[in-house]
Amino acid sequence: MPFYEELEDRGLVAQSTHPEELRRRLAAGRVTLYTGFDPTADSLHVGHLIPIMGLARAQRAGHRPIALMGGGTALVGDPSGRSEMRRMLTPETIAANIQGFRRQLGGFLDFSEGAALLVNNGDWLGKLNYLEMLRDIGSHFSVNRMLTAECFKARLEQGLSFLEFNYMILQAYDFLELYRVHGCALQLGGDDQWSNMLAGTELIRRVAGADAFVLTYPLLTTSDGRKMGKTEKGAVWLDANKTSPYEYYQYWRNVPDDRVRVCLASFTFLLMDEVRRLTAQAGEELNAAKEVLAYEATMLLHGAAAATAARTAARAAFSGAGAAATLPATEIAAASYPEGLSLIELLCLSGLAPSNREARRLVAGGGIYINGERVENGEAVVSPEKLRAGIELRKGKKVHHRLIAR
Repeated sequence: MPFYEELEDRGLVAQSTHPEELRRRLAAGRVTLYTGFDPTADSLHVGHLIPIMGLARAQRAGHRPIALMGGGTALVGDPSGRSEMRRMLTPETIAANIQGFRRQLGGFLDFSEGAALLVNNGDWLGKLNYLEMLRDIGSHFSVNRMLTAECFKARLEQGLSFLEFNYMILQAYDFLELYRVHGCALQLGGDDQWSNMLAGTELIRRVAGADAFVLTYPLLTTSDGRKMGKTEKGAVWLDANKTSPYEYYQYWRNVPDDRVRVCLASFTFLLMDEVRRLTAQAGEELNAAKEVLAYEATMLLHGAAAATAARTAARAAFSGAGAAATLPATEIAAASYPEGLSLIELLCLSGLAPSNREARRLVAGGGIYINGERVENGEAVVSPEKLRAGIELRKGKKVHHRLIAR
């Protein structure tokens, strides 16, 4: 199936410029396209997966993807969808983050000769002459028009810095540079980037006299409106040292019923006929589809062996059969807790509760178990001896965690 049509079939097109012409361009032959990633952390997370999968789908369809690292723009900060300015990062931190991103993207994209490219906008933004930039690029932007962009509205009340205001110009310049050097004609990104992306096509038209396109993905949220990719412990990272393969598997295994089809369509390479077949049922029948989603998503990131081990551990934990060694675990220093720890403290240390208040709420609701037995007193103390032996905490029916004192 052609790339544009596949994205549509999967529900992954929010908006695009000149859609019929873009369809024809993509169907006519190889198109170079890009997505930008700001290296503001040392790992990508689930929130990046749709654009990553978009580049991978494009490559599978015969197009050439570019993963643009925002080594330059990360020094400024993107105000899109944020109520406050990002903290400043050092060039050394940004360079280290980019290396981490490259390793993770290498599991999804082929970066061999003539295939996908990974480039850093710091390589050209860092060389710009300010006066030349004002004269040659800044003259093409209307401040009045920029202030109407959605990406700035949330920041205007709190105060939009001049640094952030420049972000749209810098992102547009990235598109122009990629067009000039690599013939890149299409930018892909989240729908919250629509205004910034349009600025790039306009700049290419004005400066190079050429047509370029943008296509945005819908922003996936949970049923209560939160962005997907968050848990009580925070972001779901693609780095196995930050989110273990088991935890990653469990994240996908536990998606709400009403998000199973969209997750299978968005985060796996399964054909849509298979996705529709798997999600044709409801209720308990969806558990098989959730297992497929969890296995496929974990396999893509961590490999078949890790996905199989996570599935085995999850099934064993759900049935009460054990497999404790494969469960996510937290180690603590026994000497630091000579009197033992209360259940409230254990829940917070393990990450099963983000605060004492939430831990008490979980215990009061009857949803916490130690070694398979429900605990109703949050202040009950687990002795140092039991901690050294290792205990298994369970929240509800599906979330298991080991805690061991060394």
